[in-house]
Amino acid sequence: MKVSKWGNSLAIRLPAELVAEKGIKEGDEVDAQIMLKNAAAKEERRRKIEAALKDLEEIRHKVQWPADYKFDRDEANSRD
Repeated sequence: MKVSKWGNSLAIRLPAELVAEKGIKEGDEVDAQIMLKNAAAKEERRRKIEAALKDLEEIRHKVQWPADYKFDRDEANSRD
C-alpha cells in the first residue's frame, strides 16, 4: 500500500480486494499495524544472520583442529 498526501494529512489507500475480503465500508473504524517494507526486510536479514552465526558456533565446537594448527592469513589469501 502506498502513502499519499490528502490535504494536510497522509492517507493509505486500501486495495479493493482487501476491502471486499474484510467487508470494510466508508465510515468504518479500523485498527492498523504499520510495518515498513524495508524494516521488515532488515528484521528478516538480522534473523538470517543470527541463525548463520548460531550454525557457525555449533560447527566451531564440532571441529577438532590439530594441536599445532595456526591460521596464516597471508597463506589463506595467496593467489597461487
